[in-house]
Amino acid sequence: MLPHSYTVDSLSQSQDLASAILAASTPPNISAACSSVESFLQSHTPDQCRHFFSITFPSLICKIFGFGDATAPSPSQSSSPPNGWIDVITAANDSDLSGRVFSLLSPSGILMSSIFAVDKLSLVKYVFPTERLPEYARFMLSSEKDRTALSNLCPFMKDKIVEGSSYEVRLNVFEYFMFWLSYYPVCRGNNESSSMSVIPVQKKKMFRLESWTLIKGFPGGSSKRDSDQKLECNNLYVRILYSYLKEFVPVFDLNAHQPYRSSLLQYGNGFDGSVMARAEFLVSLFVHYWIVENDFSPFPVVTAKSFGVSSPLRSAVEEIPPTCGLEEVVKLLVKYLNLSWVTSGVGSENYIEYGESPRWKTPSSGSSSHVANLSLRPLTSWNTHLQRPLYRYILRSFLFCPMGSSIKNASQVFSIWVTYLEPWMISLDDFSDLEAALNGSIKDAKNEESYESRECGYTSLWQSYVISNYLYYSSLVMHFIGFAHKFLHTDPETVTQMVLKVMSILTSSKDLLVLMKNMDKAFHSKHTGPGNPTVNELSRFVPSIREQLKDWEDGLCESNADGSFLHENWNKDLKLFSDSEDGGQQLLQLFILRAEAELQAVPEQNLSEALKCVDSLKQVVSKFFGGHVIKPIAFSLDMDHPQKNRDELFKPRGARNQMASSVKYKGDWMTRPLSEDEVAWMAKLLINISIWLNERLGLNQPATNNDKKENSESVSYVDVSEVDSRNVAGPGDGGRMLLRGVVMVCGSVLQLMRKYGVRVNLRVMASKKFLTLLFLYFVFVVLKRLITRMIW
Repeated sequence: MLPHSYTVDSLSQSQDLASAILAASTPPNISAACSSVESFLQSHTPDQCRHFFSITFPSLICKIFGFGDATAPSPSQSSSPPNGWIDVITAANDSDLSGRVFSLLSPSGILMSSIFAVDKLSLVKYVFPTERLPEYARFMLSSEKDRTALSNLCPFMKDKIVEGSSYEVRLNVFEYFMFWLSYYPVCRGNNESSSMSVIPVQKKKMFRLESWTLIKGFPGGSSKRDSDQKLECNNLYVRILYSYLKEFVPVFDLNAHQPYRSSLLQYGNGFDGSVMARAEFLVSLFVHYWIVENDFSPFPVVTAKSFGVSSPLRSAVEEIPPTCGLEEVVKLLVKYLNLSWVTSGVGSENYIEYGESPRWKTPSSGSSSHVANLSLRPLTSWNTHLQRPLYRYILRSFLFCPMGSSIKNASQVFSIWVTYLEPWMISLDDFSDLEAALNGSIKDAKNEESYESRECGYTSLWQSYVISNYLYYSSLVMHFIGFAHKFLHTDPETVTQMVLKVMSILTSSKDLLVLMKNMDKAFHSKHTGPGNPTVNELSRFVPSIREQLKDWEDGLCESNADGSFLHENWNKDLKLFSDSEDGGQQLLQLFILRAEAELQAVPEQNLSEALKCVDSLKQVVSKFFGGHVIKPIAFSLDMDHPQKNRDELFKPRGARNQMASSVKYKGDWMTRPLSEDEVAWMAKLLINISIWLNERLGLNQPATNNDKKENSESVSYVDVSEVDSRNVAGPGDGGRMLLRGVVMVCGSVLQLMRKYGVRVNLRVMASKKFLTLLFLYFVFVVLKRLITRMIW
C-alpha cells in the first residue's frame, strides 16, 4: 500500500497538471505542458501513476486531438475540434513544437512506457463512449442479439464489452488511447463534410474535379517512379501513426512472431504472444474505424450468418459513401500493411499451398512445385485484413458519389486503389521521409533490407497477390468505367487521365495481362480438358473468386445508385474482356468516343494535350484487348443539338443511343431502377410486399428433386375406406372437400411456380397507367350507379 502522503501528493499534482494541460493553447504553453508531463512520469513509479492516468491523461488526449471533454464528448464538441495541439501546430507550422509533441507521444518515450507499465498492473480502466464507435458497432450494441456476436466478430472489441448499468466498452490505457487516435481522422472528416454541407452552391463548384489534378502517379510518358510517391512527413498525425505502425505492427517475417500459429504446439517460454495480439488489435481497429466504418455489411456474409447477425445498417445507410478526408491515413495503412507481402518471401520458393477460398485461408497439406507462385500466403501477410473492407470502401465511393456535389472523396479513393493495384511499386524508399523524421537519417531505412533496390515492376512472383485480389483487377475496373461515364462531362480531361492510368497499370506487364486473360478464360470455362494447362490450373481458384464476388459486393449493386449503367446481375460473370454490349470492350470504346466529343469543348491551349491523352488511351485499350479498339457500333454522337440534355444524349445502360422506353432491361424486373411511369413510394411498398410473399411461399428457391418425389408419392392415389364412403354428412363434408380441393390446387400452382421460377410481383400495380385505368374504372362504376338511381 502506498503511503498517504504519496497518494495526496500524486492526486494534487495530477489535478494541477491537468489544469495546466487544458489551459495550454499556445506553442510556449504546449511545450511547457509536455515537459511537465515527462517530468511527472519520470519522478513517479508506475504504481504511483493511478491519479495521473485517471485525471490527467484524459485531459491530455482532449488537448492533443481537440475533442473537448475527452471523458464524455458531445457530437458538437467532437465535430469541431477547438484548439487541439495538432491543429495549433499545423496552423503555426512550427517544426520544433511538432518534434516536442512527437517526442512525448513517441512509442519509445516515457509516456508510452508508463502506459504499458500501468496496464501490466491493471491500475486503470476507461469506459469509451459508444457514440464514438463505428456506426455498425453502435447499432449492434443496441441489439441484445448482436451484442455477443460483436465481441467475436471484431478483434478490437474482443472481451471489452461489459455489462454494467448498461453495456459499456471498457478499455485499458493503451487501448483507450488508440481508440481516440483512430477516431480523430473520422472526426475531422465528418467535420469537413458538415462544413461543406452549409457552403453555398456557387462555392461548392470550386471543388468539382479540380482535386483530381493533384492525384499522384498519372502517366506522363515516363515509367520511372514519381518522387512524389513518398508519403507526406510534415503532418504530425501521420508521423505519430507511422511510428506506432512501425513499432507495434511487424511486417518483416511475420512467422517469427507466430511460430506455431497453425499447429497444436504450445508457445515456448521465450515467445511473447502479446506482440501479434497487439498488432492484430491495431490493424483491426484502424481498418474498422477508417475503412469499414459506415458499411452496412461490415462482416463476411457467411461469417455473419453463422453468428446470427443481420446487416444492421442496410436500411439506414445503404447509399452513404465512406467518410471523406481519410485518404492520407488509409493510403499509409495500405502501403505499410502491403509491405508484409513484399517482405514475406519475394524471390523464395517457400510458399504455403492453399486450395480453399481466399476469404477463409485454410491451409491444406501438400505443395506443388510448378504452381508454387500461385499459392496464397495469408499467414505471412496482412493483406487478408484489407481485401474485403478495402474493396467495399472503394466500390461504395464510386457507386454512391452523388451527382452535382463534390467528388473529393472519390478522387482520393481512386489514388488508394491505384496504390493497391501496384504493390510491386511499394518499397521502403516510400517511407524514407518519415524514417528521416523519426531517425534523423534516411540511410537507416535503406539498410534494413536489400530488396528495395530491386527493379520495380510486375513479375511472376506476384501471381498469388493478383489471383487473391483478382476482383480489384476485373470487377472493380468495370464499376470504375461506369463511374467514369457518369462524371465524364464534369471534367473530361481529368477523367480521361484516370481511365488511362488504370488501363496503363493493367497493360504495364505482358505477364500480368496474360495472367488476367488466362484467369478470365478459367472463370468462364465450364469444363476443364486437354486445353491450355495454365487455364486448367487456374480453374481451381474460380470457386473462391465467385465466393469473393458474391460476398464482397453484398448489397452493392448499381440498380440502387443514380446514373449508373450496370445491374446487379450484369457483373456476376466479370465481363471486362467481353465484347458483348455490356462488356468492357464496348464500354471502353464508347468512353473513348464520348471523351473525344467532350474534349472539343476544352480551352484551345489544353486541347492538344487532351487529344494526346485520348490517343494514348486508344493505344493502351488496343493493347489490352489485342486488336483495334474502335469498331463500328450502332450509334452516333450528334453534336448538332446542344440544347439536348446530356442525360438524353447518353443513357449508360448500353452502347446504343436509345431512349429509356426503348431499352430492353436485363436482370430482375422487380428490382429494376424506378422509372418515370411509376409512383415511387407505391413501387417501393409493393416491392417489399412481393419480397415478403415470395419468402413466405418459398418462391425464391426452385423446387428440388426431393420435393418433387415426395409430392408425386403423396398424390399418386387416394384410398377411400367403406366406412367413410357410407358416412357422408352432407353439406359439411362437401364444403371441407371443396376447401381441400382449393388447397390442393393452390399447392399445385405453387409447385409449378417454383419449378419454372415464377415469383409474385405486385410492382406492376404501381404503374401510372394501371392506376389511371383503375381510377377511370372507379369513376365509371360510380357514374353508372348515379345514372341508374336517377333513371329509376
